[in-house]
Amino acid sequence: MDQSAREVVVEGSAAGFTQQITVGPHALVADEPTAVGGADAGPNPYELLLAALGSCTSMTVALIARRRGWPLERIVVRLKHGRVHAADCADCEKPNAGCIDHLEVVVELVGDALTAEQRASLVEIAGKCPVKRTLGGPIAIDVRGV
Repeated sequence: MDQSAREVVVEGSAAGFTQQITVGPHALVADEPTAVGGADAGPNPYELLLAALGSCTSMTVALIARRRGWPLERIVVRLKHGRVHAADCADCEKPNAGCIDHLEVVVELVGDALTAEQRASLVEIAGKCPVKRTLGGPIAIDVRGV
């Protein structure tokens, strides 16, 4: 494990969905919408996942544009999560094998002086941010009790 990474602590009551999240000095709230029994006190877990992907995408694009001295002024990343039915289920014996989670990421690059080639390169780079690579690659999640 990366020893420099801060621990994320999530605490919630068994009575509802609202979760208090702390990351170092930062505090966040997660919840579910009222339509599914939550208090809508914060983003739901999938929205937090999208926020992580979107912020990583934006940071990665901005970093590369700065390094290359390109005239990027601002990045807007819009994300949506959905599930789509897999028409040709290759392994229908697995749970949820008939559904594929779909994350839509739309990157808006603001900067009138950007060339078409620079824009294309930055969009390609957006698809290679570290969080996207984590989500798309093999991932090991160890869950244990204390």
